[in-house]
Amino acid sequence: MRAQLSLTVAEGKLLIARAIASLPEVRWALENGQIFLKGGTTVSALAEELAGVPLRISGRISPRGAKSAQNPDPASPHSIVIERGQWRNVDPEVGSVVAGLGPRDVAVLGANIIDSKGRAAMMAGRALGGIPGQALAGLMAQGTQVIVAAGLEKLIPGSVDYAVRGCGMAGCDWSLGMPVGLMPVVGRLITEIEALEILAGVTSAVIGKGGIDGAEGGATLVVTGEEPQVQRAIEAMLAVKGAGTSGSACGWPECRSGNERCREHWSCVWRQWGKKGWGKWESAGERSAP
Repeated sequence: MRAQLSLTVAEGKLLIARAIASLPEVRWALENGQIFLKGGTTVSALAEELAGVPLRISGRISPRGAKSAQNPDPASPHSIVIERGQWRNVDPEVGSVVAGLGPRDVAVLGANIIDSKGRAAMMAGRALGGIPGQALAGLMAQGTQVIVAAGLEKLIPGSVDYAVRGCGMAGCDWSLGMPVGLMPVVGRLITEIEALEILAGVTSAVIGKGGIDGAEGGATLVVTGEEPQVQRAIEAMLAVKGAGTSGSACGWPECRSGNERCREHWSCVWRQWGKKGWGKWESAGERSAP
């Protein structure tokens, strides 16, 4: 049997989260070990599935470029660990938490880009990637089961390796938002394709990307399998229809010029508003002050 499905970006994130939540290794770690979740919209959807808590979103891409949160509430977690079914905020102790993860524990990260070879990388806009970035290298070496949750909207032309070599915080002369570098992340990559295979046992082919009226960045797929499998895929899709983007409310307002983080975002044009040349830039519509 064959069926055609369409998912918005937010619906794809929730589908991925539900697929990860159903994995046997994740179910085992939820009851017997530890699950480390580093904030991002897809991982936040997973945190809501497993622990009922949305995560604080820090970095993001908005129409104003690469931005961070304006005034994040430290009481709202960006990273959590779930241990034997109970979660706690581990933002102040990410390094020690990562160091304590074992081979049957699970860590789930997001990614900003993925390529056709299954490689992934995460943006970093602070020196050493901030506290989470400093723990990332340790996580890669820890021997813990790492899952990379990233929707098909993150798929890039070319390779992650090429993209990593082509960017960096230092040496960027002009940036719409903070200049960023890329940190490669290695783990089991789960997109909507893998999510449908996990949840329904179907194989998928992407036949369309993008759309309008809220489907921008979304994916249209054809799924194939036995009739019960395809029916499960349809049900999984319908169950996430209308999903919004996950994340705690305190993290949505994005940084504006004059924020204390400006000292780290060297070439961000928003901190240079009004300087010669920049003041002449206008969007296709109205120009809004930072």
